[in-house]
Amino acid sequence: MNHADHVNLLRPADLQPGGLWADFGAGAGAFTLALRELIGSSATIYAVDKDHASLNVLERAHCARFGDLNNLHLIPADFMRVLDLPPLDGILMANALHFFKDKLKVSTHVHSSLKQNGTLLLVEYNVDSGNPWVPYPLSFKTYQAIALQAGFTEPRLLATVPSRFLREFYSAMTRAR
Repeated sequence: MNHADHVNLLRPADLQPGGLWADFGAGAGAFTLALRELIGSSATIYAVDKDHASLNVLERAHCARFGDLNNLHLIPADFMRVLDLPPLDGILMANALHFFKDKLKVSTHVHSSLKQNGTLLLVEYNVDSGNPWVPYPLSFKTYQAIALQAGFTEPRLLATVPSRFLREFYSAMTRAR
């Protein structure tokens, strides 16, 4: 996938410009850059990842694409720990949830970081069995049940794209109740 694919997976969410956002499990920032493109430079994004090297790649890519680091905060941390962040308008989790067996625990933790009616954007593989690199994927159907249990509204399927490895990716949007 390329940058246009990442943007197109998120675009159907019809996000408003601005706000306080986080990308949990940002990695090298492919989806962080797509989010920035959609919500604009007036938004604040906290890119959270345990891997310092990946955040350094994100920093360089963000500067190359957008010219500076205005309103992008790189946080080398585990997003499952308590983070010193303000209540968020939105959270993006792209290819992060499939590393956790207990998805309800993760989803409930993520919910606690959002303002009421805050947006959660999820990008995942649309299968329920994984491999050594994607140990615990979840289909959109499985995600629907988990999201409701974690205190979110019924998720809306935004888009799908083929994957060479595990059938397809999907993007979904839900809100904190």
